[in-house]
Amino acid sequence: RNPVMFTVEIGTLVMAYVTFYSLNHAGQGSPAYNFVIFLILLLTVLFANFAEAIAEARGKAQADSLRKTREETPAKTELPDGSYELRSSSLLRKGDVFICETGDIIATDGEIIEGIATIDESAITGESAPVIRESGGDKSSVTGGTKVLSDQIKVQVTTEPGESFLDKMIALVEGASRQKTPNEIALTILLASFTLIFVIVCVTLKPFADYANTPITIAALISLFVCLIPTTIGGLLSAIGIAGMDRALRANVITKSGKAVETAGDIDVLLLDKTGTITIGNRKATNFYPTEGIDMEKLINACVLSSIADETPEGKSIIELAKDRDKNISAKTPDGSVFIKFTAETRSSGID
Repeated sequence: RNPVMFTVEIGTLVMAYVTFYSLNHAGQGSPAYNFVIFLILLLTVLFANFAEAIAEARGKAQADSLRKTREETPAKTELPDGSYELRSSSLLRKGDVFICETGDIIATDGEIIEGIATIDESAITGESAPVIRESGGDKSSVTGGTKVLSDQIKVQVTTEPGESFLDKMIALVEGASRQKTPNEIALTILLASFTLIFVIVCVTLKPFADYANTPITIAALISLFVCLIPTTIGGLLSAIGIAGMDRALRANVITKSGKAVETAGDIDVLLLDKTGTITIGNRKATNFYPTEGIDMEKLINACVLSSIADETPEGKSIIELAKDRDKNISAKTPDGSVFIKFTAETRSSGID
């Protein structure tokens, strides 16, 4: 895979032989000198492989953390007799049914067959606002790794182990198994050409030295060769590519190839036209419209009271609009009143 480091490895093996040979034979320099050359070459080879191994291990660690999330999520699985038992998400099969309640992490991808709930999908989709999922409609599918914020749902598993959305993410991270970029391929060819040229240069030195009656040891030839070839670039080429993919992963960007990392390096501005980024995805109160015979101040007070406990973007926008209209608006609740919390079932909130 790496012609430069391959030739250095061959040189290391040759120097190991020369070091042992020089212990009992003269003509190849002192054993100490040969051993130092061998040690330097060995460290060069080890460092090149060590750098690549560390870079690859970082990507595998990311995949392991995702896999741990998938395997350790418990699911309250429904048994044939109607009872329930806690089962790891890795043991769920297509067709199994499990229950999720408020605060539960959904174990795996599935279809809601009973109930309605608000779900936080930010971990998967990046959408910060909770979404409503319910059975019987076109919004009945749920994704493993998302969190139920309210109510209770019964979910039927729709994927076999290894086929879920989270599994595909893990495969993408592990697929940072490196494809060389066009620039990297071109550089590898150039380095291989230089290496071949310097091999020829070093090999021809031996007959010239013999002709001039100037003996050159094998250790000197190998040392010269390693100094001439671009070992630094060759040793760190793949490590740099993998490190780039790891750096992108730390920014929550999964890159499928080294070419994508190179492209990312040329990007100055990233424009994401996603609902809520450029456009406004949530409903927002902009005005109060009283019906005939209703005082505007009375309407605003009623709206404020009904929205105090509402944590949805719509509820908060009503409070903001009321304060913009009247800085002295009162947010005090009447004695004995009870807040009605927003749920996916009622789809409303207020005060009783």
